Formats: sequence, structure tokens, C-alpha cells
Amino acid sequence: MTTQTTTGVVRLTEDDAEKTQYGESLFVRALRRLRRDKLTLLALGIMFTMTTLAIFAPIITAALGVDAETTDPINKLQVPFSPGHILGTDDLGRDYLARILYGGRISLAIGFSGAFITLGIGLAFGMIAGYFGGVVDDFMNWVITTLDSIPTLYLLILISTLLRPTAEALVIVLALTGWTGGTRLMRGQTLSIRHLEYIMSAKAIGASPWRIIFMHIMPNLLSVTMISLAAGIGGLILAESTLSFLKLGVQPPTPTWGNMLTNAQQFFTRGPHLSIISGLLIFITVLCLYIIGDGLRDAFDPRAVD
Repeated sequence: MTTQTTTGVVRLTEDDAEKTQYGESLFVRALRRLRRDKLTLLALGIMFTMTTLAIFAPIITAALGVDAETTDPINKLQVPFSPGHILGTDDLGRDYLARILYGGRISLAIGFSGAFITLGIGLAFGMIAGYFGGVVDDFMNWVITTLDSIPTLYLLILISTLLRPTAEALVIVLALTGWTGGTRLMRGQTLSIRHLEYIMSAKAIGASPWRIIFMHIMPNLLSVTMISLAAGIGGLILAESTLSFLKLGVQPPTPTWGNMLTNAQQFFTRGPHLSIISGLLIFITVLCLYIIGDGLRDAFDPRAVD
């Protein structure tokens, strides 16, 4: 709070003087904005809950006395809240809650690990191309333009047919085809900050290019990296679902939300809960991830006015 004397001189109170002397960092300001963003906090809570349930799937299924692989043809296509089956059973009589939990482990693992690998490649290549420029930048742009000229879905289909469609192979496929967008983003960000004063000062005192890239440029890209990571996880979960629909994703009996949704469509009239539950989980997960990415973008925007 400020006070004004009779002479018209404005005086700062002790709290104002302290705030003026010790300004908030971007990270502290971002956390304060996130605490006020109820929608982003709700999305973070939902994602934390889903991830926790998926991680502890073996403990949860053991406590409930169900198994993801045990078949019971007599009790197939049971509706939710049937005796002993909270979410019912699938076409082979397997407990659908157990399948959903174990499928979530695979789908979320593909999304998280694939996004980390993709973003790591994009971050490294983007910073190198943006900082060095010249021939390095031209070559990187040529590679990116060449890969982007091939329709992503066709490229995914081509690589998936060459590799055995396991969860690990699918992560490699998605990482090999999805790094170009992140590279473009990081290259643009690097180009915008490589001529700033603190970079020029580091050069003047003799810092090596690699030290400047990883010690001075990369920390300033972390906010953009987190935003890109949230959106990338959602995109990879959708990509896995698309490949599963084309029978090129992770193959049954290994459950993923994508192949469970694909398998459930032929039983929609007799067991609509199979499609509704798996489809709703994919929808909610991807929506929450995009909400989180949007919230992080607003929170870390240095030009935003509180």
C-alpha cells in the first residue's frame, strides 16, 4: 500500500519497498497464477489420480480380487456394478476395471515416454540449429522439411509395419516421427534469444558454445518445454489410439485404451459400456492434458498482466 503526504509526495510502505527490492521470479509468479487457475488445477488433479491408479494397478486389482487376463466366458459382457465386477466384463469375461487400469499403464507410459523422447530430440536439435545457424541450420531445416512433406499417418503406418507392434516399438515409432514440430519450436525460441545481452556477455568472457546452449539457453526454454510436453503426451495417446484402430498399434491381449476401444466397437449393441468407458477415458485424459498445457502457457507468459 502507498501513502501520499500533504505535499503530494508518494511514499512506499515497508511491504511495497520490499516487493520493489525483491521482485518475483518468473517461476514464483507462474506458481501464483496456477494457484488461481481452478480449471488447470482440476485437470492436474484428474491426471494425477489417473496416473496414480495406473501405477498401482497390481495392488488395486489384487485387493479387489480380479485379474486383467483371467477369462470367464459364462460371465461375459456383464454390465457395470455386476457382482464382483465394478465396471463389468468384456467379451471374454475379463474384469473391465482391471483391463482399464492395466491399459492405462500402457497408454500413459507410451504418451509420457514418447513425449519425453520426442521433446528431448527436438530440444537438442532445435537449440543447436538455432544457435549455430548457417550450414547446420540449413541442413536441419532440409531434414525437417523432407520429413514433414510425408503425411504423418502414412509414415506411422510404414514404420509400424516394419517393426513388431509392441509398446516399446510404438514409442520408438512415435518418437521417430514426432520430433520435427518440437525442433521447429525450440529453434525459433533459440533464434529469438541468442543475441540477447546475457548470451553476448557469456561469449565475451569465453564461454564455449555448448556451455552457452545448455547452461544459458536451455533454462530459458523450460517453460516452453513443459507446455509442449503436456500437449505432446495427449497427441501421442491419440496417435496410439489411431494406430490401434488400424490394427497397427499394441496387439491384444496386451491392453491399451486404444485397442480396447477398437475391440469394443463390435460389441456396442450388447456391451455399450466397453466403448463408453474406454472412449471417455481417452477423451478426458487428452482434454486434461491440453487444458494443462494451456494453463502452463498462461502462467509462464512473462507479458501477462496479473
